Amino acid sequence: MTYLIDRRLQGKNKSAVNRERFLRRYKAQIKDAVGRAIKGRSITDIENGEKVSIPVKDVNEPHFGHAHGGVWETVNPGNTEYQKGDQFNRPRSGGGGSGRGRAGNSDQTVEDDFIFELSREEFMNYFFEDLELPNMVKTQLTQTIDFKTQRAGYNVSGTPSNIHVLRSLRGALGRRIAVGGPSRRAAGELQLELEALFDAEVPEDDPRVLELRKKIHHLHTRINAIPFIDPFDLRYSNRIKVPKPSTQAVMFCIMDVSGSMDETRKDTAKRFFILLYLFLKRVYERIDVVFIRHHTAAAEVDEDEFFHSRESGGTVVSSALHLLQKVIGERYSSSDWNAYVAQASDGDNWDNDSLLCKQLLDHGIMPKVQYYTYVEITDGPPQNLWEQYTEVAAHHANFAMQKIVTPADIYPVFRELFKKQPK
Repeated sequence: MTYLIDRRLQGKNKSAVNRERFLRRYKAQIKDAVGRAIKGRSITDIENGEKVSIPVKDVNEPHFGHAHGGVWETVNPGNTEYQKGDQFNRPRSGGGGSGRGRAGNSDQTVEDDFIFELSREEFMNYFFEDLELPNMVKTQLTQTIDFKTQRAGYNVSGTPSNIHVLRSLRGALGRRIAVGGPSRRAAGELQLELEALFDAEVPEDDPRVLELRKKIHHLHTRINAIPFIDPFDLRYSNRIKVPKPSTQAVMFCIMDVSGSMDETRKDTAKRFFILLYLFLKRVYERIDVVFIRHHTAAAEVDEDEFFHSRESGGTVVSSALHLLQKVIGERYSSSDWNAYVAQASDGDNWDNDSLLCKQLLDHGIMPKVQYYTYVEITDGPPQNLWEQYTEVAAHHANFAMQKIVTPADIYPVFRELFKKQPK
């Protein structure tokens, strides 16, 4: 039986195999630590690594030890507080009674917790481990908009920059051996005859010697006339373009920027959009992001204006949906793109407009998108827009909606929207 031992090192002389074994063994504790870390950090920094801590009781290994039995006394140096016979309460945790300190990502972390650092990739794997993109059967997995160049043997013609020197010299050597082989063999045989005559002490002016030398010279002249390299020997690297399967998605960010959406709500919406973008990046090679803002009118804007410009006035959500439908039809055909829509609002809308929004979603937008998420950022009761969207969700499996009250709700809501569906 053959045993293969992986001795690869990964960062600061740590074994990659041992690290993977550690991550598998303490998976539950690490997921717990990642969850605690997410609550205390900005969404904009979500894709960086993280120092996580695991309670020391979870990583301790059982071991046997020798008990110190009997009655015994000890003298500890530096004692200026207690005398023999004094009684005191047992400390609540280790470390001389203090025990508690902030060592990582949790208020419950104690000083002797085991702390280690997850890489960016490991952190993101735990972050999105049990999530998935619903309805991801698609459209664009076989479309060939990109090409890659790959080698495909050799050509007998091409540009000088593509000459394959090694292959050309190999061909030239083979040609010289093949063409000059008979002449070399004949010259060798004549040389042996000449040496035999010399061994027999035949004089150099003997006609036989002169004839052999003439023939040998003629053969060497033929051999030397063979060119070192001939145009026939040249070989050129052949490179062809082959289709490169690519996946592409477009993410629509729709946000209400009316007077009722204050900066706190906008910041919460921005965090949700960033989280969705990071999630899509793990699945698609190319992602276009389209920003649509609306109050009484909608407009497609850049990211800076989307998050930082201020507007006042009422809210007409249907204006954003009309613009969304137009952009999808003109630039993002459903046969070529995977469209994802994230809409953030405080729920305010004109009464008559909410019914129009439902009709636009039912008949125009939902058949063209992979997934539509609506988050309502408010701590108040449901508004008429929420009620109409509830009816849309009842008829379309690729429509999901949730409420966000505080920034701390962003990640739980995101997980609820994109949790894996039962098969």
